[in-house]
Formats: sequence, structure tokens, C-alpha cells
Amino acid sequence: MSNIDVVVENLLSIDGGLAAAIVDSNSGMLLGSGGTGVDLELAAAGNTEVVRAKLKTMKSLGLKDSIEDILITLGKQYHILRPVEKNEGLFIYMVLDKGKSNLALARRKVLECEQALTL
Repeated sequence: MSNIDVVVENLLSIDGGLAAAIVDSNSGMLLGSGGTGVDLELAAAGNTEVVRAKLKTMKSLGLKDSIEDILITLGKQYHILRPVEKNEGLFIYMVLDKGKSNLALARRKVLECEQALTL
């Protein structure tokens, strides 16, 4: 089992975890994924555009900072996009059931998974 598979498995073990993926933001392609309820290939491509747009906006504003994570709150789900600090061009995409998850704990666990990711 590759490190990516282990990280995806760990992401899915988060309370309320529905789906998770490691995404190449240069191409929008999945490097690893798991879970159900979301078309992860489509979501990876779409969320790549979200990450790119935010980075472009930050550059336009002259912000000398980095994205920690991007949270999208839906009626029944949380979607977390977290760039992988040590592997520029990758991000973690995590889908959580809003009624079964603790957002603060989930963000912390996603950070731990990010730090464990090696390529």
C-alpha cells in the first residue's frame, strides 16, 4: 500500500468522513481517492479551479502568505481543501457529513494527514 493510499485511508477514518482525495492541482488529476457519495474525479477538477483562483487572487492582492485550508460549508457537508505544504501543486480534498463530524477536530486530523504525506 502506497503512502497516498494510507493517507486517504486515514482521512476516511475521520468522524463523518465520506470521501477523500489527494489531487494534483497542476492537472486536476486524482493521485489517490476513496469513499462514496461524491464523483471525486469531477470534484478534483472543479476544486483545482477553486485553489487556483484563490492563489491568483492572493497574488493580485500582493498577499505574501499561503493557504492553510479552504472550507466550503454546504447544507449537509463540509468540504476541506488543504494544499500540501511540502509538495507544491498537491492538495487534500476531504468531504465530511456535517451532522456526524466535528469541524475543528477534522481540520486538525487533515493537517496531521498532510504532514504524513510523502511522495
